[in-house]
Amino acid sequence: MNKVQALEAVAKRLRIHSLRMTTAAGSGHPTTCLSMAEIAACLFFAEMRYDVRDARGWANDECVLSKGHAAPVLWAAYAEAGIIPEAELLNLRKITSGLEGHPTPRMEWVKAATGSLGQGLSVAAGMALAMRLQKSPARVFAVLGDGECAEGAVWEAANAAANLKLRNLVAIVDVNRLGQSDVTMHQHDVKTYARKFKAFGWDAVAINGHSVLQILEALKGAGKKGKPTAILARTIKGKGVSFIEDKNGWHGKPLKKDDLDKALAELGPMPEVDAAKMVRKPKAAAKASPAVRFDFERTDYKDKVATRLAYGNALAALGRVHPDVVAIDGDVKNSTYADKFFEVFPERSFQSYIAEQNMVGMAMGLAARGLLPFAASFAAFLTRAHDQVRMAAYSMANIKLCGSHVGVSIGEDGPSQMGLEDLALFRSVPGCAVLYPSDGFSAEGCLKAAAEHKGMAYLRTTRPATPLLYKKGEDFAIGGSRLLRKSGADTALVVAAGITVHEALKAYEALKEEGVSISILDAYSVEPLDRAAIEKEAAAAGNKVIVVEDHFAAGGLGEAVAAALAGRARIVHLAVRDLPRSGKPDELMDKYGISARRIIEAVRSFGAAS
Repeated sequence: MNKVQALEAVAKRLRIHSLRMTTAAGSGHPTTCLSMAEIAACLFFAEMRYDVRDARGWANDECVLSKGHAAPVLWAAYAEAGIIPEAELLNLRKITSGLEGHPTPRMEWVKAATGSLGQGLSVAAGMALAMRLQKSPARVFAVLGDGECAEGAVWEAANAAANLKLRNLVAIVDVNRLGQSDVTMHQHDVKTYARKFKAFGWDAVAINGHSVLQILEALKGAGKKGKPTAILARTIKGKGVSFIEDKNGWHGKPLKKDDLDKALAELGPMPEVDAAKMVRKPKAAAKASPAVRFDFERTDYKDKVATRLAYGNALAALGRVHPDVVAIDGDVKNSTYADKFFEVFPERSFQSYIAEQNMVGMAMGLAARGLLPFAASFAAFLTRAHDQVRMAAYSMANIKLCGSHVGVSIGEDGPSQMGLEDLALFRSVPGCAVLYPSDGFSAEGCLKAAAEHKGMAYLRTTRPATPLLYKKGEDFAIGGSRLLRKSGADTALVVAAGITVHEALKAYEALKEEGVSISILDAYSVEPLDRAAIEKEAAAAGNKVIVVEDHFAAGGLGEAVAAALAGRARIVHLAVRDLPRSGKPDELMDKYGISARRIIEAVRSFGAAS
């Protein structure tokens, strides 16, 4: 049996596994697995180099299955490689198995969750960039479906990969003509797909995706022109089983037992080939392990400072002690102050331009290879990447995001620039820490906490400069809070974060002159919230609580506090409740009900109601 025959035999084994698995599970997507069987066989058993004993090998080539619904053929390839037992394949989609319906890192060889289509190429580009930074010989192969090429995120990634000259990135598009409900945009017109990739600066070649010889030849030439390479593979959905080949209506439908028997009879007996012996190991290579620290030198601020500027200073300082920190920007680094890092570490700084979806996706890929990415933009624009953010959570990605220019306090730029939904977005993401500092020192402390946190963290920074409240070098633990004012006769507890902490302090001083005392708690950790402290201080203030936030009412700090107190307190929630407009920051904060004056009114309302 020659090499081509052996790979054709492996492809048949992958088809048989995929059919059996999905029938046993009673769900899944067998037809999209059948279309890419030769692609998977050539990738895993002829082209890629990887050590089956080490899923995190520094020199391992990586495969990102962007068309994540084809997970069964990926699991089948891992079984053929000897990574998982063949018997485990029949546990597909069971709650006790790591072989989920779409890939997630619960299976250690998967570095990023896929299945929300259009995202895999961004992740793969981030991984390829990380490999270049780490001086790894490895490459990344992203397998896309033709249907997902309608997603704009694919072309954001294609644009970035070409600009970065990621010659170690190969995209293979399985052009099988059929989507979930209908034919795809270009059906089998692989030349049109090739023209699109070429227009974005890629090398592109169209092939027969069921020809092992053509696949191997295309893979052999990948990267030779110093560009990322796109292989447009014309395939047949359901290939190998005549009664489902190229037929609509079979997406996401496993074969019933009788149909499975017919399909297996048509495919013929399971070929005898030891695919595990065909796996190519990477050349011996060692990765340097630089020492990393998180205790960076803090800035000695003397006067008020914007927390967005403190973020930039702290990120640059962290970069000096942590060589794996990288920064990505969405063309706003002179506003988020990520430019402080760019100036000191240009080799670790990357411009994603105005493409926030790709920015977050690439951050996932960088993190998947062990780097520590910080990505920053205006908070309002990060909402555009909500799907990437949620997939980062499912990927258990160790990425850090910073959203600046939050709330009506940004002023004259107007509502399109105001981050007023970001707390709701990030609070809803499982495992994501949400930090909202109120001054320069707490911003640096929160950045340190975010960097140390294993998982996603979101840092919310403010545009206007704010007075200093804390001291240089103070730490701000995730899940903590700071009690700024308290007496034995407080009439209410004010819970605030970020810029509204300063409004609360103004209200405190004004009420103090009237002989009225309030306690003030800085809830800088919005998620997880310091529930114990809030419960304690609310009780001390007679369970009269005012929450004030520069955010829409839904999903922010107010709802978090209300959930923590669970009906045990009277709560006045001051938040932005109307669509805002341009104006000066102080005018806007007062107009939309979150100024010191509005806090004073809320305190007085408790007295009127008693």
